[in-house]
Amino acid sequence: MLALRLARGTHPLVLTRRLLVAAAAAGVGFLLLCTLGYAVGHPAHSSASVLRLLWCALPLAATVQFAVAVARTDPSTRPRPGLSAVGLGPARLTAIAAASTAVTCTLGSLVALLFYLHLRGDITGLPFDGAAAELLAADQPLPLAAALTLLAVLPVVAATAAGLALRPRPAAEAPEGAEKPVPSGLPWGVALVAVGLAVETYAGRGGGDGVPLPGRFDGSPLGVLAGWVLTAVGLAMAGPGLVHGCGRLLQAVRPGATRLLAGRVLMDESRRIGRPLGVVSAVISGTLAAATLYDADRGPTAFGPLTGLGAALVLACTTATLLTAALESKQCRTHTTEALLRLGAPPTVLRTAALMRAGALLAVFLPLTWAVARLAALPLTG
Repeated sequence: MLALRLARGTHPLVLTRRLLVAAAAAGVGFLLLCTLGYAVGHPAHSSASVLRLLWCALPLAATVQFAVAVARTDPSTRPRPGLSAVGLGPARLTAIAAASTAVTCTLGSLVALLFYLHLRGDITGLPFDGAAAELLAADQPLPLAAALTLLAVLPVVAATAAGLALRPRPAAEAPEGAEKPVPSGLPWGVALVAVGLAVETYAGRGGGDGVPLPGRFDGSPLGVLAGWVLTAVGLAMAGPGLVHGCGRLLQAVRPGATRLLAGRVLMDESRRIGRPLGVVSAVISGTLAAATLYDADRGPTAFGPLTGLGAALVLACTTATLLTAALESKQCRTHTTEALLRLGAPPTVLRTAALMRAGALLAVFLPLTWAVARLAALPLTG
C-alpha cells in the first residue's frame, strides 16, 4: 500500500517512465503467451516451442535492465534526511523500490493477458476480437496455470534485480570527489568481441545444422548465434573502459576548463553510462547485421510480426535504459552543477561540455558499432 501511495504522489515524468516499463512488460508478456499458444497448438513440436521460449529471454532481459534503471532514478526511493526516523531506512526504501517494480511489471503482464485473450476471441465486444484466433490456437483451451506462471516471470525477476541493484551498501572508504579506479573490463571485453567474431566467422563458413530463428528464417548455425552472444557481452564489458578512455582523450594536450570538465565527468560516470552504451552498441550492431542479411538473400518475408515485436522491444528498452542512465548521471551531478553556477561559471560552459561529451562518445562508438556489424555479417553474406 505504501508503494501505491508513493506512486500517486510522484512527478508525471516519473509516472511516464513507469508506464513505459509497463508497456515493455506487456510486450514481453504477449511474446511469452504467443509462445505458449504455439506450444498448445503444436504439441508435436516441443523442441521448436522450447526454442521460441528461449528467444523470449532477450526482450525479457532488456526489459529487466530498463526496469532497474527506472527504479534507480525514482526519487521516492532515494534516501533523504529524516526518513529513517519514521521507519523508512535504506532497507525499507529498497523494498519499496522492488515492490513498485513488481507492481508496474504485473500491470503490464495483465494488459498482455487481456490483449492476448481478446485476439484469441475469448473476450468479445471490442474491435478486432478474435482477429488472430488461428495464429494463437483459439481452438485449443489455454492452460491458465501455465499462462500465469509465464507472466509471473518478469515481475519476479525485475523486482529481484531492482532489490539487488538498490540494496544498502557500506559507505565507501575513499572520500567524496576522489578519483575513481579505472574500469578493468576493457581488455576482457575486447577479447570477448574478438573471440565472438572468430567463432561466428568459423561457424558461418563451416556450415552445419541450423537453429531456426523466430519469424521465417530457415536456420543459422549454432556457432553463429554463440558468436553474436559473445560479441554482445564483450561490448557491454568494454563500454565503461571506452567511456573512461574518451574522458582521458578530452583532457589530453593542454585542455581548457571546458574540456577538463567534460573529460572529468566522463571518467567519473564511465561505469554508470558505459555498460548501457555498450549494450546499445551491441544491439545496433546486431540489428545492422540482421538487416544486411535480410537485404542480401532472405527476401521480404524473412521476418514475422513476433520477430519484429521482439526486436523492437530490445532496441527500445536498451535505448531507454541508456537515456535513463544519462538522467541518473545528471541527477548525481546536481550539487556540482549548482556549485559551479554559484562560482560564476556561465551556463554556456556546461552546455558546451555536454556537447563535447556527446561528440566524443559518438566519435568512438559509431565507428565501432559499424565495424562490428560489418564483421558479423560477412560470414553470413559471403
